[in-house]
Amino acid sequence: MTAYIAFGSNVGDSAELVKSALKELGNLEEITVPAVSEFIKTKPLGEVDQPQFLNAVAKVETSIGAEKLLKCTQQIERLLGRERHQKWGPRTIDIDILLYGDEIVDTPKLTVPHSQMHLRSFVLTPMCEIGVEVVHPVLRQPMSVLAKRLGGGDFYIDKNKPQLISIAGIIGVGKTTLGQGLSKALGCGLICEAYDDNPYMDAAYAGKQDIALDWQLYFLISRLKQISKDHLESGGLYISDYVFDKEQIYANKVLTSEQQKVYQEDYARVEPKIADPVLAIYLKDTPAACLERIKKRNRAYEQQIEVGQLEGYFDDYEKLFAKWNKCPAITLDVEKFNCLDEKDVCRLADETRSYVWTS
Repeated sequence: MTAYIAFGSNVGDSAELVKSALKELGNLEEITVPAVSEFIKTKPLGEVDQPQFLNAVAKVETSIGAEKLLKCTQQIERLLGRERHQKWGPRTIDIDILLYGDEIVDTPKLTVPHSQMHLRSFVLTPMCEIGVEVVHPVLRQPMSVLAKRLGGGDFYIDKNKPQLISIAGIIGVGKTTLGQGLSKALGCGLICEAYDDNPYMDAAYAGKQDIALDWQLYFLISRLKQISKDHLESGGLYISDYVFDKEQIYANKVLTSEQQKVYQEDYARVEPKIADPVLAIYLKDTPAACLERIKKRNRAYEQQIEVGQLEGYFDDYEKLFAKWNKCPAITLDVEKFNCLDEKDVCRLADETRSYVWTS
């Protein structure tokens, strides 16, 4: 069986400790270590003040079972002075079984695949070095895709935060349709943009510059009412058909420099109060295809939208998600993912459960 094992250390001579752990593992009967990633330094997870970690992942070939492999790794941890006093605290050595072939193990002692490996770049970056196309048995995605979703960040599931899933993308891409399907599949509420309630919609889409600021401020305040940290319950699961960061995209497009000054003052007061998503879903399609949907749904105020406008918004969303690091982000191409297909939506819902806390 091929297994993948993660090593971490931030106490003592971390490099020597990781090397010693690898040596001890390779010296065991029925275990060989054919590949080891480069060692990388990373910031610790959580809020405990401690030194950086040195991390690596090893590929292991073994004929012993997963539970026996766990006993072997725990013996090595004890041998090298591992003590378990504090969650995410400093440690001489930490050894975790990430994958054991394509098997799924869920016992009181062992969970494989590792329950949060897909949230951690310090695991997926070395995994991509020695097993880039290895497929996660639960998420059914290769390591390369899972790593890209993190944007280089390291995350963990925090049940004390609102479990907000935000769907992003240009007008007409299908955000609300996907939100409706996901909320049904996950059994949670859907938070929709206040388009129909905004009294400035018609005038704004008609290009009346004097009301552009009122239009943007109305949306800004509606976000505060919908997805503020005070409004959403800790641990509660929600889906929004927008991502708050889109506010700056639209403000930069429609406001004059003088209007921007006023808007940015209000934005600075609102932004810290907004709950960050724990997962973003970036829905993509060509601006031309989105314009076709806009014409078909026939909202009066949208009929003046031109493909050039959508291309500009598309470029801005691409830039936003090229540097996205607030939370994991799943990118979906509408040419390959059908928001109206129940099977596609249910498969996505199954994936999202691995990124959020559910009671």
